[in-house]
Amino acid sequence: MRTISYKLMIVLLLLVLVVGFAVFRWSQGPRVSTYSVSSMPLVQTVVATGRVITTSRTQIGSEVTGVVLERLVEEGDKVAKGDLLLVLSSEDVAAQVRQAQAELSELTSSTRPQAAVDLANAEVALAQARRDVERRRELAAIDAISDEEMEQALQAEAQARNNVENARLRATALSSGGVEEELLRERIAALQAQLNKAQVRSEVSGTVLTRDVEPGDLVQPGRTLFTIAQAGSTEIQVPLDERNLSKLALQQAAVVIADAYPNRPFAARINFIAPSINAQNGTVEVRLAVDPVPEFLRQDMTVSVNVETDSREQALVIPNDAFIEGQDDQAQVMLVRDGRVQRQIVTLGLRGLTASEVVSGLNAGDQVLTDATSDIEDGTKVRVETQRTFLIDNVNNVNNVNNINNINEINANPQSSNQTTMN
Repeated sequence: MRTISYKLMIVLLLLVLVVGFAVFRWSQGPRVSTYSVSSMPLVQTVVATGRVITTSRTQIGSEVTGVVLERLVEEGDKVAKGDLLLVLSSEDVAAQVRQAQAELSELTSSTRPQAAVDLANAEVALAQARRDVERRRELAAIDAISDEEMEQALQAEAQARNNVENARLRATALSSGGVEEELLRERIAALQAQLNKAQVRSEVSGTVLTRDVEPGDLVQPGRTLFTIAQAGSTEIQVPLDERNLSKLALQQAAVVIADAYPNRPFAARINFIAPSINAQNGTVEVRLAVDPVPEFLRQDMTVSVNVETDSREQALVIPNDAFIEGQDDQAQVMLVRDGRVQRQIVTLGLRGLTASEVVSGLNAGDQVLTDATSDIEDGTKVRVETQRTFLIDNVNNVNNVNNINNINEINANPQSSNQTTMN
């Protein structure tokens, strides 16, 4: 009997201890996880996907109709101004050039000397006609010849004079630098220019982006045969969400990473912000200048752009999942103080999709609930199970962007370690 009473007392004692411990734990409240607010350097960035563009492209075509005999460049080739790109058939024009050159050679070697001889002969004939007129005048004075014979002599002199004038005009036209030579040289120059157009050359220095012609093709004026990206300035074109417009400014620095070369980032700066918004997708066009241009960069290459829009040497930063609700620059958090939860209004500074700066309302070392959407009411006693700090990583923020509308200023990653520095 005594043994049964002893065992019962032990059971009752254990039950009392268990109930007491449960009541004690209940009185302390539920277990919660918190962020330990710390001061750290902070950089705000806007991240988006863009494309490489050149400031100018040139389209090359043919000025004449012809069949392609030879194409000398491919896409990606570097060309200088004046480099030969394409050769067209031009035998007809070449034959006309040869004929005109032969005529010029004949002019200088035979036609011109013959004109000089013809002029000299005409002058001799004129002198003879004048002498005949003088003799016949003497004969007419003594009535030795008829009036008809005198008239014939005068007509012969006039004809000889006309012959001399014509011969002189011809000799002048055929002389060196004369009209005939100039006309022939102009004709040769025009034919040569047309012949040169059968050789399509680059008008600029740059890189061949496209070529739309093959040997054997018949090409005509107005058709684009090559597109060349001019050598010189290279830019990054990025459509950014218009909500980020207030954060952007000219000359802001950026880090750019090409999708094809993720381990080779390079620097750029904003040099253009569009004055209007694209109404269809709510974006603003931003262009960034690249200097120096990496050798691996290609036209239309996809890149990720990380624009530094603002920074703080020291700032209080907490992840956005600690906020209950907010409007404009105000938000609420669940602050754990003296073992109880209380709503706290905070003022925000730099803001991002994953974390934001707290300007006022919190101090370094304060604890806020990691899950602001929990059902814990204001004033509830709680037990802090885990105090978390977090690491802000801007480098990963760039590498994880896949969409032009993925605007992400700050990437806060909850960590179980005590690291609070920023990369």
